[in-house]
Amino acid sequence: MKIAVLYGGISKERDVSISSSKGIMQALKNKGYEVIGIDFNPNKLDEVIGLDVDVVFIGMHGKHGEDGCVQGLLDMLNIPYVGSGVLASALAMNKSKAKELFAKAGIPVANGKQYRITRNMNIRALVNDIHEQFSFPFVVKPNREGSTLGLTVVQDEKETEAAIRRAIQSDHYILVEQYIDGVELTVPVMGKMGEEEALPIIEIVPKNDLYDYEAKYSDGGSEHIIPARIDEKLTEQIQRYAILAHQVLGCKTYSRADFLLTNDGTPYILEVNTLPGMTPTSLFPDSARSVNLSYDDMIERFVQLTLDDYRAIH
Repeated sequence: MKIAVLYGGISKERDVSISSSKGIMQALKNKGYEVIGIDFNPNKLDEVIGLDVDVVFIGMHGKHGEDGCVQGLLDMLNIPYVGSGVLASALAMNKSKAKELFAKAGIPVANGKQYRITRNMNIRALVNDIHEQFSFPFVVKPNREGSTLGLTVVQDEKETEAAIRRAIQSDHYILVEQYIDGVELTVPVMGKMGEEEALPIIEIVPKNDLYDYEAKYSDGGSEHIIPARIDEKLTEQIQRYAILAHQVLGCKTYSRADFLLTNDGTPYILEVNTLPGMTPTSLFPDSARSVNLSYDDMIERFVQLTLDDYRAIH
């Protein structure tokens, strides 16, 4: 079987994608698949349009890779691909829209507001509105970005404008949310549509104050505790929320839901990652290993789930 792995891309998560895809490609080769690696670039779509493969494994993160764009292209080419489709990918990438769906499903979400930033907008008026709506500390982040890129925890009013300008470097929509002080948890989900299962919850202990880009991707940047140090009842509840979030968005094959657990036992969902990282320090493979699912077997399982789903429809 021939599999193409799309990696790289042009988002700010390019380096993470390259690291993820190296592992993915090696795992597929170890399992005996013929593997073609393609460093995806929107200016070189002919490399994808001309593909003659059985399935595509999307190893990209962020814009153009995780937001439904590549998925739409592959749909038009009628090529099966690992992961969620156009709508689920776009919804998950749009944090504000995803939060609306989570809230309607009964999953706790942080109080927040989306702002559209235009070229002629009065930033001072925007700052004033944010200060009226939110008490310190609060979070300012791009609405469509990953890996905490462009995110700022604003502690006082002098920091707000700089936080806005940082966020709009990634997206012209920003999301402002009340800051939640809690334990970082993440829940990998995988399986056939409608029959998904949650893997063990991971408790993340970052070495920095914030679980930021450095903490996520540098060696020793964070400690992963598996299973998380929470009781069985709460574990089951958070795993149910993760599966529900996956299903509400319409995700396929695999995803990873991130939560903040407060002292009063409330798990606030932050986002769902439809193409979670697969680097050597990534969370999903760590959780899989804790239930004796090796990296190579996990990657092959994603491929088999994808093909089973494709055959059931076509």
